[in-house]
Amino acid sequence: MTCQECLHKIKLVAKREMRRMVSTPIYFFCMLVAPIISLVFFVSLMHGGLPTDLPIAVVDLDNTSTSRNLIRQLDAFSQTKVVMSTTSFAEARQEMQEGHVYGIFYIPEDFTVEATSGKQPRLSFYTNGTYLIAASLLFRDMKTMSVLAGASVGLQTGRAKGYTDDQIMGQLQPIVIDTHPIGNPWLNYAVYLNNTLIPGILQLMIFLVTVFSIGMEIKRSTTKEWLNMGGDSLWVSLIGKLLPHTVVFTLVGFLAAAVLYAYNAYPLHSGWLPMLAAIFLLVIASQAVGVFMIGVLPTPRLGLSFASLFGMISFSIVGFSFPVQGMHPTLQALAYLFPLRHYFLIYVDQALNGRDLYYTMGEYLWLLAFLVLPVLIGKNLKRALRKFKYIP
Repeated sequence: MTCQECLHKIKLVAKREMRRMVSTPIYFFCMLVAPIISLVFFVSLMHGGLPTDLPIAVVDLDNTSTSRNLIRQLDAFSQTKVVMSTTSFAEARQEMQEGHVYGIFYIPEDFTVEATSGKQPRLSFYTNGTYLIAASLLFRDMKTMSVLAGASVGLQTGRAKGYTDDQIMGQLQPIVIDTHPIGNPWLNYAVYLNNTLIPGILQLMIFLVTVFSIGMEIKRSTTKEWLNMGGDSLWVSLIGKLLPHTVVFTLVGFLAAAVLYAYNAYPLHSGWLPMLAAIFLLVIASQAVGVFMIGVLPTPRLGLSFASLFGMISFSIVGFSFPVQGMHPTLQALAYLFPLRHYFLIYVDQALNGRDLYYTMGEYLWLLAFLVLPVLIGKNLKRALRKFKYIP
């Protein structure tokens, strides 16, 4: 076929696919409804970046003005809310076991007297590790509060002995800590998670739609009609079929980028072009993986199962929920088989860190390399399309 004939046949197959997309509600749901609902849900869920007013219980056995002031200062932290003050540790523990509070701040008896006399009283705090994020944030606040309380007592004691504030601070903090969070200085979970969760859901939907659209051709025994319309060329037929999907998914991805980077003003240090290019490459790479899936397992049921499993695993293995460098070496290697892994690395380098494009070029090439997968499975897929008979 000439180039002009190929383009004409691609156009015919694309029109046929668009008619199917309009007449089949599952396309509308997977390509528009599910990604947009996920976008609205996650952006709304983590709008503040970090959870606030996490409930804790305080066990105050000291019951002095010093301990009450300590509790007020702890309650002033934005992420901590004292919802229970009691003198019974068993009662506070019961509340934590029932999930009503995520932590317990324990002030022992005679805390003020021992602190002012230099006997080093012990402040204790307990967190419910079942709720890891809540427990980690509360641990940080209670730890900070205990350090501040120790510094306050040391300052009062030093002044009573006639030392200047500079002399006291030199004793309390002989080494000054200077921290500089880079890339995400707000330590904002929304910035970190939304930029990967939402593309991850988009990737999952692309897997499912790609497998479903080809699988339905097999199930309905319309594969010969589809291939004939494409001039008996698998590649012309695939491009024509997937092109409308590519356009829709790319536009949805661009919409997500507009919400994240324009509306929510998430960091975008390298500008729009690197991330928009990454979204487009994620879309076509995910489609290539979807074609590979249905080529390996040319039945709708098995292909969709494979797509669902592969898509769900990607959320755990790409590095945003658990660092890849901390995984087993085998899993570190397998992580590169997921398009979302390379998108995540592009996002970190370009959006968060603002590195030169040169340093991330390898990840763009990796996404392009996924386009080889349909070539590897092409003969098997075409044979399946020609000869495979669907058995319900």
